[in-house]
Amino acid sequence: MYDCIILGTGVAGISAALTLKALKRDFLLVGNKGLSGKVASAEKIKNYPGLPEVSGGAFRDALSAQLAGEGIAVTEGRATGIYDAEGGFFVACGQEVYEARTIILATGVETVKPIVGEKEFVGRGVSYCATCDGFLYRGKVIAVVCASKEEEHEAELLADYAAKVYLFALYKDCGVEGKNIEKIVGIPKRIKGEGKVSSVEYSGGEIEVDGVFMLKDAACDSLYSALEVKEGAVVADRNMATNVAGIFAAGDCTGRPYQYAKAAGEGNVAAHSVNAWLNRK
Repeated sequence: MYDCIILGTGVAGISAALTLKALKRDFLLVGNKGLSGKVASAEKIKNYPGLPEVSGGAFRDALSAQLAGEGIAVTEGRATGIYDAEGGFFVACGQEVYEARTIILATGVETVKPIVGEKEFVGRGVSYCATCDGFLYRGKVIAVVCASKEEEHEAELLADYAAKVYLFALYKDCGVEGKNIEKIVGIPKRIKGEGKVSSVEYSGGEIEVDGVFMLKDAACDSLYSALEVKEGAVVADRNMATNVAGIFAAGDCTGRPYQYAKAAGEGNVAAHSVNAWLNRK
């Protein structure tokens, strides 16, 4: 069991990882090995102390080099659920399950907001993980909402299972192709059903489906339902503690301002709070 699992490889998650490393804690940093796409795509970053007008790419490279210099590896994965365990938590990431005494949520904000019915049907036809749940829809009809090119491989995996895939690509130049894939021009608006998913309503009509896969980062309250969230942000105190003992949050997921300097500070505080919490235990 790890002392802590950090979910997210943006500035907040990296800051937390560097601090936990200095505190000699045993932790896992889970996210994208390419770190934050938001950071990398920034044209100029003007308000980060000591790095005036650095490009996003250069900032990302510096963060990556710093992690490597400290011997901190990134475990590639996207969390799909957090569950209670004796003395801590289980974190499901695809087909892998990790265990830790504490969690730091540094997942950022959702770039794709939940659609009507999404949260209500989680576990009843709505899933965020192709490798976890794809086999449940072997030979069935599904809708796939793909938020970025990074998730295209999961859409292709789902096409191997399903008889029919209706694909909503929420970005340009989608590269997913297949005989059983139909690309839908339109924006998904509502997931409907009685007890379980039966259809998706979108801007151009409605399609009948057996399930819906949302290939995007799950909202924090979808990862752990008891987490207090207000206006889309995780509620955390000055120690970055949430309403759930042992779960801390940092960065954009705690709300505005969405600034790298704020994220770095919160990541540092969250790591120190994890250390203090573990010492008390």
